[in-house]
Amino acid sequence: MSGGKELVLETLRRATSQEAEVLKPAEQQLQLWETEPGFYSTLVEIFSEYSLEVNVRWLAVLYFKNGVDRYWRKTAPKAILEEEKGRIRCGLLHNLREPVSQVATQLAVLIAKIARVDCPREWPELLPSLIEAVKSSDDIVRHRSLLTLHHVIKQLASKRLAADRRTFQELTNQMFLFLLELWRLQTETFLSAGGQDMERTVPSLELSHLTLKILRKLVIHGFKKPEESEDAIMFLKSIFEQVKVMLTFRKQNESNDHVKTISEKYIVLLTKVLRDMLEDYPFSYVQFIKPTLELAVFYVFTPNGDGLIFERFIVQCLNLIKAILLCPEYKPCKVVEDTKNPQTLEAFRIKSSFFTNTVLAGMCHKLISHHFLLTPEDLEVWDSDPEGFCMEVEGGESWKYSLRPCTEALFVALFHEYRSALTAVLMEMVQSSHNPVDPSDFMGILQKDAVYNAVGLAAFELFDDIDFDQWFTTFLINELKVKDSNYRIIRRRVIWLIGQWTRVKFSPEHRPTLYEACIHLLAAEEDFVVRLSAAMTLKHSVDDFEFDPEQFMPYLPTIFGLLFNLLKEAHECDTKMQVLHVMSFMIEVVGVGIQPHVAPLAQYLPGLWSESADHNMLRCAILTTLVHIVTGLMRESERLHEFLINIIRVSTDVGEDCHVYLLEDGLQLWLTTLENTAHPHDALLHLYENMMPLLELSTENLRLCLQITTAYTLLCPQQFLASYGTRLIETFQSMLTDLKNDGIILVLRAVEMILRVLPTEGATLLQPLLPGMMKVVAEGDKYPMVMSMYLSVVARLVLYAEPIFTWIVNQAATNENTTPEEMLEHITSVWSDKLALVSSEERRKLCALGLAYLCGSGWPPVMKVWPSAITAIVEVVYDVTMEDSTQDKLVINGGRMGSPEPYELETEHVLRRQAVAQRDPVHTTSLREFLGQQMKRLQESTSPAAIMTLAQDLEENCRKVLEEVTVQ
Repeated sequence: MSGGKELVLETLRRATSQEAEVLKPAEQQLQLWETEPGFYSTLVEIFSEYSLEVNVRWLAVLYFKNGVDRYWRKTAPKAILEEEKGRIRCGLLHNLREPVSQVATQLAVLIAKIARVDCPREWPELLPSLIEAVKSSDDIVRHRSLLTLHHVIKQLASKRLAADRRTFQELTNQMFLFLLELWRLQTETFLSAGGQDMERTVPSLELSHLTLKILRKLVIHGFKKPEESEDAIMFLKSIFEQVKVMLTFRKQNESNDHVKTISEKYIVLLTKVLRDMLEDYPFSYVQFIKPTLELAVFYVFTPNGDGLIFERFIVQCLNLIKAILLCPEYKPCKVVEDTKNPQTLEAFRIKSSFFTNTVLAGMCHKLISHHFLLTPEDLEVWDSDPEGFCMEVEGGESWKYSLRPCTEALFVALFHEYRSALTAVLMEMVQSSHNPVDPSDFMGILQKDAVYNAVGLAAFELFDDIDFDQWFTTFLINELKVKDSNYRIIRRRVIWLIGQWTRVKFSPEHRPTLYEACIHLLAAEEDFVVRLSAAMTLKHSVDDFEFDPEQFMPYLPTIFGLLFNLLKEAHECDTKMQVLHVMSFMIEVVGVGIQPHVAPLAQYLPGLWSESADHNMLRCAILTTLVHIVTGLMRESERLHEFLINIIRVSTDVGEDCHVYLLEDGLQLWLTTLENTAHPHDALLHLYENMMPLLELSTENLRLCLQITTAYTLLCPQQFLASYGTRLIETFQSMLTDLKNDGIILVLRAVEMILRVLPTEGATLLQPLLPGMMKVVAEGDKYPMVMSMYLSVVARLVLYAEPIFTWIVNQAATNENTTPEEMLEHITSVWSDKLALVSSEERRKLCALGLAYLCGSGWPPVMKVWPSAITAIVEVVYDVTMEDSTQDKLVINGGRMGSPEPYELETEHVLRRQAVAQRDPVHTTSLREFLGQQMKRLQESTSPAAIMTLAQDLEENCRKVLEEVTVQ
């Protein structure tokens, strides 16, 4: 490279500066050097020189690591030369004495990244060199080489191609026994030191921990069938004893924070090995089910674990038990393969013999009476940060890491698997908790809270065992009236419990009582956590198939106002989202009934939108709420247009970073706004500028984008198509060549709507699209639904714009090097043949109308296929004629196409769609009468003898229909 080592070193020093004017040029210079030969060799020299400043060496390693990602692979643009890579690999292997641990870790990661690409083919000496270095008597060399080996193995284990997995299995065979012996040796060393000699204990403990990390990857990814390897089984068996030993070791050294921390990580790592094996090799793990359950229950559910166990270990143990309970391979009735699989049956037998009624009762009691209790720390968070307390309770996958969600998840799994054994235990605890607790009996309150929690979690399992209606009216509703401060714990739990049971077994006649209770619990003087719990219960009660909006309406104004106050008082975005979600759901289910009550919320949301610039998830919640508000307000929502258009613009602008999160909800709001707009205006029209880039992307939101386009076509066709029509058609032309069938259908529906709304002007506007469409029709090999859409568009051209139809036939003929006559004959033939495949009755009639018009034209190419065309049309005549009548049923039910579905509100958009449908020839023209008109037209341009000759080829029923319609 052009700059020598000193120049690179000086540039790195400047790049560590805190001053922007020094830092920026240095970073730019380093970026320029990234692709220069020799740059990475120079970095290796710099970070290998231990006398230099640590931050400079650290930066050199980081630049090198980034460079590996971009330029190490042979196929990378401007890849590092092979000769330089060889020098670098050699230099890295001589750099296992790094004195600074943070730099050593980055260096190990760097080597691992190279190993992922080069090992073992390009760098066969890496693993043997690291294994040899691990044997060194120098503590720092041993540690750094083992650290590097750990990161290399981690990278190699993550490769998933079959050849890479075979290679990793070969490597495992070569090194597993050595590392297993090393682990034993280092474990014995720190255990024999017993914490008395820290100079021996700490290095050996760290080496043992690092070796265990490597063994974990090897045993999970390095054996095709771990149960067939004696070494693997020996390692797994030793884990159970090692857990016991390490728990005691941790207890003995708990005064030393460093040793205690490593010991806890060590113990958790041991349980992770078991969990990985259970997940990846459930059948190999069958022999370990019993020792796993014995270990977990011994420490967590008996006094033997008192003083020895810690929270993360408890979480791991409980998750191991749950994983065994839920493992599908251990359930004979649910396993995908043969239910007589002997390993499945053996696993089921082991589980059944272990989980006796006595063991289950003990576990149930311990979970509820110990682990479900709110702790002093919980209550402190409740007081100091109520919103944080609620969010912790709600966590998604927190059961993997946090104790309370973990215990609750295990309880649910246990109850589901052993309902018959545990129902009696829980019912007994419920009976003892029925009576009110003295507010001064704090432990009694906590115990009752825990039992009620269990009943809520097991609600679906207890459906037949608890008369919840009676419990609600006799006991629970009264507990909500106890206003003592301590009793807030019970008030919060009872209202939560009711929320769980509303989805299971709660009579509709008790809903008003619940709504009244929620009103009291949402009051400003009530505890915040209780108020939020009441809000969530309201959501559950409204989100239920037995919900009766009429029954709820008298309570709506008060409840909505109280929820609005709660929303304003919340500080955290997550809490605001939660309350907003409840309100949004309520607006959705009551629909137009929300109109008198929504004004304060609608006025509040612009301010909340401004405050939430950095919180995209909250903005998504606001967008969803606005969709429901606009739906409820209907045309009254036009008063909100200034705000709505502003946030739709931000949410759907591909130039805004936030559009990634907000786009789908923003498009939905855009569509809903258009659907409820009666009077178009310039600001709404200009908003469509955002749509053109979105259509060009052809994203997964294509359906919404085209629905919005159609909504504009219906709302203000002249202005919209004058402003965007030409660009839109160009975009459609491009899209039709790239999209799959579903996308093509969506585009053609939008095209058809242009023709339906503005038949003549629309046909002129669509001209650039039409020759390509005619070519598709002529080929006739598209999927039937796609073909029916193409035929629908062509039929409308025949009916509305005959000159343009003849023009596109001529264009298509020119493009296909044939005559217009041959092209028209072929198109009419395909049309006649495909008409029966058009599934929608309305579309089939539309295509028949267009074909009938052609049959009445007398054009010679059409007359060549006239009999088959007439036959196809007559079949449709039969389909659309009412029984025992000559009336066209689609005309009788005028406007059915486009009328609202039973569940559909009569929005402005629906009314516009109805109006277009009622003008449509499908609903204004009788096919039978139209066919008669066309036959009379044909008689005017064609000799009777020619028509008689053609009619001879028709079946008798076709001739009969023609005679009938011609006479009419």
